[in-house]
Amino acid sequence: MTFPERLAADAALIQTRLDQATAGMADEPVIQAMRYTVQGGKRLRGFLVLEGARMFGMSEAQAVSAAAAVEALHAYSLVHDDLPAMDDDDLRRGQPTVHVKWDEATAILAGDALQTLAFELLCDPALGSGDVRIALVQGLAKASGAEGMVLGQALDISAETAAAPLTLDAIIRLQAGKTGALIGFAAEAGAIIAKADTAPLRAYATALGLAFQIADDILDETGDAAKAGKRLHKDAEAGKATFVSLLGLEGARARAAALVGEACDALAPYGDRAELLKEAARFVIARES
Repeated sequence: MTFPERLAADAALIQTRLDQATAGMADEPVIQAMRYTVQGGKRLRGFLVLEGARMFGMSEAQAVSAAAAVEALHAYSLVHDDLPAMDDDDLRRGQPTVHVKWDEATAILAGDALQTLAFELLCDPALGSGDVRIALVQGLAKASGAEGMVLGQALDISAETAAAPLTLDAIIRLQAGKTGALIGFAAEAGAIIAKADTAPLRAYATALGLAFQIADDILDETGDAAKAGKRLHKDAEAGKATFVSLLGLEGARARAAALVGEACDALAPYGDRAELLKEAARFVIARES
């Protein structure tokens, strides 16, 4: 399969698993909001889980619950990030955000439920022995908590009221948590399931996560809101420093391209088996949403 074909196939596989996970739940507004939130999206993080597992000879059936867990966790983060107290967005993936379509309380609870669903999915026996599942739970908790995504979001909110714009190093630290930590876990999860060395994939993910955020900043500056499915130019309007404001547009593009090169170089130990992961890195800085 080509990378676009594999990404689409994995997205469908992950959607099926998420649908299965919520199928038996009561038809209450909070459950409706959960199901609404996990529809659509690129599923890049889930793809990283599945492709990493395939690279080590694991089947999709063995790894799909971990891929779905990452996407459920990511969906929770988007619901909460969109809230008025956070980024205050009314559009996500081209659709009204959850607090707009329902209300703030439902959005908060739906996000909470998606977060706990992620850890429930990581208890699936198909993922392997108890020590493997514990390692996955620990890895996702660390990536999404006070040393990862939550910290990154807190730093991002603080930046809005800071006396001076953030420095480049401060932005890198912020984004390593807000965006990079979950991408890092997704990239390493296949190796964790296979009980393989995670170091090369960790190096790949570190470069990939930063390239992803730089590409987001470029999209916020130059993208098409219809294609992006969300409001653009928010950071500039808020007076926040970004990779584009600090490096310039061409400087940001050059930095992102260099990071993609670093990500691909980190995959050298895997040879041709890593070709689709390399394509994923190239996709990150070429995407329009």
